[in-house]
Amino acid sequence: MGKDAIQLEKRPDLYEVAILLFKQLRPRQWSKNLLVFGALVFSVEKMNIDGILASLIAFLLYCLVSGCVYILNDYVDIEADRQHPDKVKRPMASGRLNPTTALVFGGFLLIISLTLALYQDMLFGCLLTAYFIMNVSYSLKLKDFVILDIMIIACGFGMRALGGGLVINASFTSWFLMCVFFVSLFLAIGKRRHELLLLEHDKGSHRKVLINYSEPLLNQLSGIVTTMTIMSYSLYTFVSDQSIYLMWTIPVVIYGMFRYLYLVHVLGKGGKPEELLYEDKGILASILLFGISVVLILNI
Repeated sequence: MGKDAIQLEKRPDLYEVAILLFKQLRPRQWSKNLLVFGALVFSVEKMNIDGILASLIAFLLYCLVSGCVYILNDYVDIEADRQHPDKVKRPMASGRLNPTTALVFGGFLLIISLTLALYQDMLFGCLLTAYFIMNVSYSLKLKDFVILDIMIIACGFGMRALGGGLVINASFTSWFLMCVFFVSLFLAIGKRRHELLLLEHDKGSHRKVLINYSEPLLNQLSGIVTTMTIMSYSLYTFVSDQSIYLMWTIPVVIYGMFRYLYLVHVLGKGGKPEELLYEDKGILASILLFGISVVLILNI
């Protein structure tokens, strides 16, 4: 009886497990999935109740599926995360959440999410399935391949934007998808640079691919991608079927990217791009101004 009582006391209650499972889904990173609404913002004719509802459902499904990816990723990287000053606080790495419990929960959540996605739209369901497979491949192996790792991260962002367009049957231009891809590469490079400097003397212990990167290389890649992003968006405002007055938003895009470069290169941030959205007033202001400007211009 005494041993059973001791074991019972050590067992976490359901509420604590539920909180840990929710944290394991990394809700603070769900802001990345806001790209789902990109197609809706640039498709005024689709901005109705049905379009908004379809985009909201797609956003939620991307959040849940990406959460499943995070569960698997943290399970695979549990030992490496324990060597990282920040990631050691994650539920599994810290030892507060049982890995088996997290995997079972993730598997159940994944089946429900993909089933709902296929029911909503067959192409969207297939895209979401491909998104999961790509990210699992990244977590298991592809993250160790230099250059390819950041390109896969960028493709993940592009698939979010594409999924948002599929659920509302919006047409895409190649320039729109290129903009999303280059912005995603821009953020991924900044994240790698932050990790490289943070773990400069022990970079291989947390992420093997960091051994193959150097600060000068990442700085050069960042400069190239910054230029490509600004050029592709500028061309999009001129050659798309949207209002020509979208060109007025080009300075806002330039400011947002330059502000992010300042945060990365001067203040040493960029490891968690999703958090800068809430923490930095300059980035937040540029995003809000950009979104409001696009909506107003396209409704003129």
